[in-house]
Amino acid sequence: MPGMRMNDRQMKQAMKKMGIKQNTVDGVTEVIIRTNEKEIVIRNAEVICVEMGGSKSYQVSGSEEERMLGSASEGEAKVSFPQEDVELVMSQTGCDAQKAVAALEATDGQPAEAIIKIMSE
Repeated sequence: MPGMRMNDRQMKQAMKKMGIKQNTVDGVTEVIIRTNEKEIVIRNAEVICVEMGGSKSYQVSGSEEERMLGSASEGEAKVSFPQEDVELVMSQTGCDAQKAVAALEATDGQPAEAIIKIMSE
């Protein structure tokens, strides 16, 4: 209904009547979402768990960073680069993400040098 606002107390009562529970997850420092090609790392994460109808949903907020998954072997540290740098190298050279990351690794994370390296191959 337009113009109608609920205060926090009313909102909590309405959620309770509908069987919705909301709790903050304490002590979270980061959340990692891993796909087949990359990781989305959320630092300084604030996580809220919402329970409804027997299932749980999580709401995550914080500062986001994307990391491409490399071919680092177990125990070998993965070097990550800002997604913007990987995309810049890819757009300027027409290469795929794997080649862009490899060039960034070879040039100590310098996008301009990575572009030059790929273009000179």
